Amino acid sequence: MKRMLVLGSSGQIGSALCNYLKELKYDVREFDIVKNPTHDLREKSSYLDWEIGICDFVFFLAFDVGGSTYLKTYQHTFQFMDNNVRLMQVTFDALQRYKKPFIFASSQMSNMSFSSYGMLKNLGELYTKSLNGIVIKLWNVYGVEHDPSKTHVITDFVKMALEKKQITMRTDGEEERQLLYARDCSEALLTISEKYNEIPRDKELHIAPFKWVKILDIAKNIAILCDNIPIVVGKDVDSVQRGQKNEPDPYILSMWKPTTTIEDGIKNIVEYYKNASK
Repeated sequence: MKRMLVLGSSGQIGSALCNYLKELKYDVREFDIVKNPTHDLREKSSYLDWEIGICDFVFFLAFDVGGSTYLKTYQHTFQFMDNNVRLMQVTFDALQRYKKPFIFASSQMSNMSFSSYGMLKNLGELYTKSLNGIVIKLWNVYGVEHDPSKTHVITDFVKMALEKKQITMRTDGEEERQLLYARDCSEALLTISEKYNEIPRDKELHIAPFKWVKILDIAKNIAILCDNIPIVVGKDVDSVQRGQKNEPDPYILSMWKPTTTIEDGIKNIVEYYKNASK
């Protein structure tokens, strides 16, 4: 049985991946500062060395990041940049020393030079390529978020709908995103880990739904599921991506395809939070 180490195991993607791997009976090692203060990847420690030393594969998902509101507030601050530079230095150093196969979770924003977050992810890609690891680019993954300070657009709208009986948007909602359900993302990550030695390192691995959707349409969908509550449209523009749109590379479709529609994914999130509030 493979022993899988998930760095950032308490995050939205990490927690979904851990649950998915456990369902498949993998030996899952969880590593996250939220679970244990000794799991601080900004500081070298024997705890990280031990976990990487005994594992068969590493999923490097840990990063100081949140949704668009979080990025708008923090991504250009010293603390945000320092946190991510330090955790990458420590983690990539350990991966280099132990020579373990690993996936680094980058972002489709890594080519957006105006974004500190994007540039930091680009740095992580360069580290990964120097160690012959695999870079994957994530596209707006959504699922259950356990940290209220890092809500993403769908969880943010759902919580507003259930708690305030109204969705208040920051923007006009005309910006488009590709939103991927966390379980589909988990399936892709496992598939890539299984094909680790077969995948050419010059290929782009974009984990995306390959379908654009307007944020306003997301809000409308959630409003209907929550008793047709009102939507207040904002006036801000897209300050996080500045309207820039990449197109996902389709190479990954040769080994994996998303199966959850945006409608079904949103319905699952709404049902989760409705049940959690009972």
